[in-house]
Amino acid sequence: MQFTIIWLDGTDDKALERRLAVREKHIALWEELLASGNMWYWAAIWDDDQNMKGSILIYDFADEDELQTYLNKEPYVTGWVWKDIQIHKCNTRDPWQFNRPKEFFDNRNK
Repeated sequence: MQFTIIWLDGTDDKALERRLAVREKHIALWEELLASGNMWYWAAIWDDDQNMKGSILIYDFADEDELQTYLNKEPYVTGWVWKDIQIHKCNTRDPWQFNRPKEFFDNRNK
């Protein structure tokens, strides 16, 4: 089952501090999700000054319980980095279309 999740950071004075405190654990977990095939595609969401203010991701989990298991251990969730979390079931048509070689993307803006 596929899910699109939009995660928005907190906007308080301690938001960046919370992000940096758990960033390494967050990245390690995402590496696991990439290797397992659960995380398909992601993008940073930026504010007008190109500061990161959240993320949008497409995941594939067996069911909602498996998604919840991930959410329960995601450091940006448990560490209160992401304050606004929107979860939507989705269906990515032809997901392999995103698996283009690096050269394709390197040459896009030339």
